[in-house]
Amino acid sequence: MSTKLEKYDRLYEQIYQYIKTTTDVWARLATIEAVLHHKMQTYFWTGVYVLVDGELIVRSYQGPVACQKLKKDTGVCWAAINSGDTVIVDDVEQFPDHIACNSASRSEIVIPLRNELNEIFGCLDIDSKELSAFDRDDEKGLKRILKLIFE
Repeated sequence: MSTKLEKYDRLYEQIYQYIKTTTDVWARLATIEAVLHHKMQTYFWTGVYVLVDGELIVRSYQGPVACQKLKKDTGVCWAAINSGDTVIVDDVEQFPDHIACNSASRSEIVIPLRNELNEIFGCLDIDSKELSAFDRDDEKGLKRILKLIFE
């Protein structure tokens, strides 16, 4: 197991202890964002965008001020929403139609969020100031943590 996955495993246990006091999805997501943002050194911006009337609207986040609404079918978040799959971008400058909410962002991972019926309701968006900061170990660790939302 990679060192990164071991760290995600430790964070999983820590997050579980925090969120088990409520079943509220938004409280759980906000706690997940805060823990990840402050414990993962490469995370520059950590947040959730949700689908509201066909638009992606920021719900909560850690880091600098975010875009409030993301232009429809544009950028990494919409790519993840539309494909239903995780999108990892090593260099956001190379991603077609990248939405630059903050020019310091260099790489990104976006994971669609699914409800108990497996319907996509938003996405977890994490940016880094470093190029190629994210890989499949991040995806695996983050997806495990995101399962806590509905446990």
